[in-house]
Amino acid sequence: MASPSKVCAVFGFGPKVGASVARKWSSEGYKVAIMSRKLEKLVAASKDIPNSKGFACDVTVPENIDETIASIEADLGPIDVLVWNAGNGVWKTWDKIELEDFDAAMKTNVYGLLRATQNVAPGMIERAKDAPPTSTPSSILVTGATASLRGKPITVGFAPQKGAQRLLSQALARDLGPKGVHVGLFIIDGLIGDSGCGLTDPTKLDPDAIAATYWSVANQCKTAWSFETEVRPSMETW
Repeated sequence: MASPSKVCAVFGFGPKVGASVARKWSSEGYKVAIMSRKLEKLVAASKDIPNSKGFACDVTVPENIDETIASIEADLGPIDVLVWNAGNGVWKTWDKIELEDFDAAMKTNVYGLLRATQNVAPGMIERAKDAPPTSTPSSILVTGATASLRGKPITVGFAPQKGAQRLLSQALARDLGPKGVHVGLFIIDGLIGDSGCGLTDPTKLDPDAIAATYWSVANQCKTAWSFETEVRPSMETW
């Protein structure tokens, strides 16, 4: 179990991956901050997830990210694990999409991740300098997608953003890894079902299993870190 002072921040909280990740880190002894635009749903969720607290945050607004992270760290403590699960996409072809929609997806998937990292990584680096060799490192975990690797006609408003997110994550990993901060990207390839669906529907990803994979990567030995992890149901065609 983690020290009670350990904090996991989940940006992009929803009923599937976000909720499963929050529950997993809570069950492992972390205090968990959960973020989405609407505070109401976070208040309800925090009643079901021990040691969690909701913070309203619009990740397309850099100043809002700054304020939210400052509030989390003032209230719960320094962030040890940042999970960037926030995502946005527009399913249109090149001739139908508006530049405003294209940019909105970029703000969520790329700009927001960069801004959040700029807020939390300096503290992670400083704490890593004094951390015992056997301690679990701080980590930044990013939810990617099949679109992180390739585009289709209708993913003009999603694939470029997820691809840019992947490259940003790689750049972060290569700089922060030697400084003691583990950055991991997860290519989620397949439809995500409800929690427990792994027992009933082998064609869909179980979000609890996804969260367990995130946890496993975050706790890897420093001599064998993963950066890019693909996750798909056994029935998925790829």
